[in-house]
Amino acid sequence: MSAEVEFAPSGFSGAERPDRPTGNIAAAALRFGSLIAFAAILIVFSLTAPYFLSVGNIGNVLGQSAISGVLAIGLTIVLIAGGSNVVTGGIDLSLAANMGLSAAVYASLTQLGYGDVTAIAASILTGTLIGAVNAIAVVYAGIVPLLATLAVMNIVAGLELVLTGNTVLPASTPFLSALSASDPFGMPVLAYVLIGFTIIATAIVQYTPLGLRLYAVGEFPDAARAAGLPLRRLLAGAFVASGLCGGIAGILSVSYLSGSTTGSGEMLLPVVVTALLGSVFSRRLVPTVTGTLLSALLVGFLTNGFQLLNISSTLVSGVQGLLILIVVSATTLLRRQEA
Repeated sequence: MSAEVEFAPSGFSGAERPDRPTGNIAAAALRFGSLIAFAAILIVFSLTAPYFLSVGNIGNVLGQSAISGVLAIGLTIVLIAGGSNVVTGGIDLSLAANMGLSAAVYASLTQLGYGDVTAIAASILTGTLIGAVNAIAVVYAGIVPLLATLAVMNIVAGLELVLTGNTVLPASTPFLSALSASDPFGMPVLAYVLIGFTIIATAIVQYTPLGLRLYAVGEFPDAARAAGLPLRRLLAGAFVASGLCGGIAGILSVSYLSGSTTGSGEMLLPVVVTALLGSVFSRRLVPTVTGTLLSALLVGFLTNGFQLLNISSTLVSGVQGLLILIVVSATTLLRRQEA
């Protein structure tokens, strides 16, 4: 059974949870309203933007969404274990910078003559170490996640500038070429990577005892503590897993861009939007990996539609900020009503 269904405030038993018809109706309205909005966006852009629903464009969106999707899944894990309150709960603002540094490490090693295996291991290790630093700062030093990960973000961004000299480092290897290729139907390999990564993350987070414990720690910490769960260790593990996702996204970024990038910081807003918006696709407005995938596709198609219509990227950022405001406000009000 999915973790989304298992836990309830009465202490791990959904059967004991009192019925709240008003809150349930509002949550359902928000969820189905989001699905309707998703469908409406597809319909509007298919009628107004040229080639929007073509196989090539859909593949392009899936390929572009792979990087932000993997990062958003990492952030989703932190939201699950730390709580979805972005001020006092789980948040990881260092993910985009993590991706940038991991990509720079990969590109630097290939330029030095190292093979793909070494570069892949180094990139994943880089991302995991950044996640470990976040874990130490938040769990053991007691710094608020918002401030801790913001500080780590700036440190990591500085390290990337030192490593790259604020320039793009090109990278070309057989592995990167295979990762950036497309199948005979025009679907990019990165799209399959996103789907496969989502399946694995969903299986772990939503259908294993470990995933259930993460939900317990984030949603009901007092009950989790009373049940003897290692709260600090689980939260630290969530930040390490998020860092691992940053390292993987760095590899995907190198393959997609054929090198490192100096604009990794621009990925932060779309990633935060994707992770927060994912909760509205769940039954109880809690973060889920599958919801994050739907959210990544929604944000991807929205951005792509604006690009096809030659709408300014500034407006895209404004829409993404508005989505954050709407989702956080709606979910906060509904949870306050339940409380």
